[in-house]
Amino acid sequence: MTGMGYIAVYDVGTTAVKAALTREDGSLLATATSEPMPLHDADGRQEQDPDDWDLAFRNATRTVFARAAQADAAFTHGIGSSAILGVIMSGQMQDVIALDEHLLPVRPAILYSDGRARAQARRIADAVGNDAFASLSGNRAEGSLPLAKLMWLAEHEPRSWSRVRHVLFDAKDYLVARLTGVPSGDTVACSTSGAMNIVTRRWDDRLVSPSGVDPALLPALHAPDERIGVVTPDAAARYSLPAGTPVYAGIGDAGATTLASGVTRPGDYNINLGTSGWIAAVSKASITDRPGVANLAYLTPDTVINGVPFLNAGNVHRWSTSVFAEDYASMTELLARSAPGSNGVRCLPYLAGERFPVMNEAVRGAFVGITPETTAADLARATLEGVAFSIAQGLASLPDPPAEITLVGGGARERLWCQIMADVLDHEVTVVDNADIMPAMALSALVLRERGALRSLDHVSRWLRERRTGERYVPDPQDARAYRALAEGQRALYPAMAGLYARPDSQGASR
Repeated sequence: MTGMGYIAVYDVGTTAVKAALTREDGSLLATATSEPMPLHDADGRQEQDPDDWDLAFRNATRTVFARAAQADAAFTHGIGSSAILGVIMSGQMQDVIALDEHLLPVRPAILYSDGRARAQARRIADAVGNDAFASLSGNRAEGSLPLAKLMWLAEHEPRSWSRVRHVLFDAKDYLVARLTGVPSGDTVACSTSGAMNIVTRRWDDRLVSPSGVDPALLPALHAPDERIGVVTPDAAARYSLPAGTPVYAGIGDAGATTLASGVTRPGDYNINLGTSGWIAAVSKASITDRPGVANLAYLTPDTVINGVPFLNAGNVHRWSTSVFAEDYASMTELLARSAPGSNGVRCLPYLAGERFPVMNEAVRGAFVGITPETTAADLARATLEGVAFSIAQGLASLPDPPAEITLVGGGARERLWCQIMADVLDHEVTVVDNADIMPAMALSALVLRERGALRSLDHVSRWLRERRTGERYVPDPQDARAYRALAEGQRALYPAMAGLYARPDSQGASR
């Protein structure tokens, strides 16, 4: 690798577009983040205007190029198409982006978090068979399923539907189409659509046919490191990118985070403590017999991301801080005043429903074991221990014993919570302290792999590990024993209280 080229990397999220320029040797040259993008959530629906993604992308590109020129004169002097090795993006998955013949949106995009198509999802599942649908697609049919939302559009907005000529499922794919003129999708993001066979990595008529959707509307499927095309002259003028620059398929955001965290082989686990939570693992097959586990195609034909989603993670830390402490600094001091096990207090940390270890949107949080001696420190610590126990159940639902566990997300800034995680999991955890830039490194690695600089996924993994920094937390043997003794009682809490939150279709996935 010469170190003379640059890679333009983007993440198209729900709140903003993040841009980065990396050098060919993997070092970061410049970053930029767009202004926040509006989200339309009236009546419980979640939509965004793709034109807002377009504007944010243009602004982020101009800003990151300007900052790169200030940081490195060589960038300014070599800004021809040969200097930009490629454009690659990650983006929010499980969207429905309906386009006309000119690749322009016919209506706002329906986002992943919009579950309006429950009735349509049930009809698809009934037609295919619940188990057959899960086996083919890797996931269960639910209201957020993009294929079901396409049915909803056809049934509820026939005028808009009549204009649809192309459908995309990831926000970054809209920008790829605008850059290249080619509608496409990567196999990682499209595995959340409900229309792709997770084994063959192809659209499957057995899934699509019951929806009534014309398969010709679906995009061509590509591996994340495949070239889709090049920046067209018109796009070059619009987006300030050199004409002729290669544009790659890119990868859905969950795939980018998984790769960036070093999860490339069975036994690697990444825990994301964002507002909600996520465990990512890799195996050879989908896991469809354990409620709550989601599956995504990964980078090689024989690997699948097994993900366990939690609705409650960092939001619990934020709520607990707001109730029991003045700020995050004082929260750390407060937590230290309690002890492992929170002096007998246990917490179900389900502030707003949950997907794992229980699947019940009506469930809410609870404290058990309060006595006259219970302190605010005990209650605060119990909330974080409750999340850690949920994550331990998530790890237990996955097939391979952990070899390496990494931790990312805002919750990982709470050092005592990181130690609680290590103790409850009884395994060393590494907090990735440069997690904000590692997805850009991961996307850059995919471009370098396609260009031959990194020859295999193993080379990509080693290249990323060399660039990842972090702090290790080792379990305390005494505290780990204490948590093992408490684990069975924690698992028994929800079944004992489930009647308080019962709903007709609730299911307990507690293990």
